Amino acid sequence: MSDTKTRPTDADVEAFLNKVENKTRKEDSFTVMEMMKEVTKMNPVMWGSSVVGFGSYHYKYKTGREGDMPLIGFSPRKQNLTLYIMDGFENRDEILEKLGKYKLGKSCLYINKLQDVDLSVLKEMMQKSLDYMKTQND
Repeated sequence: MSDTKTRPTDADVEAFLNKVENKTRKEDSFTVMEMMKEVTKMNPVMWGSSVVGFGSYHYKYKTGREGDMPLIGFSPRKQNLTLYIMDGFENRDEILEKLGKYKLGKSCLYINKLQDVDLSVLKEMMQKSLDYMKTQND
């Protein structure tokens, strides 16, 4: 996600999602998009060629590198549905225990299919991440 190619574009989000070959991943992507729309009260925007993002924040590393990224987003990858939970997963053990089947990266939540997770818990995670990111970037 930190690649500078990941910038907002004018590409059509629904057209992108409709091209997802895996039927379950496509359906799950539309569900996640609607969940994120509800949580953020924002419309989705394509970031680069494969990330659906909501809102934006500006980052600046100690190295001087800086840029903009979505507050929250996702990508329907071939291996899994990747959700970008930008504040990471520190101090989230309790909620993660309730989520279901997933894998984690630094700020990435990898889900094979939404059927494997509790959607109300997932939505709560989205909301907590969004709330945190907004307080850090106001």
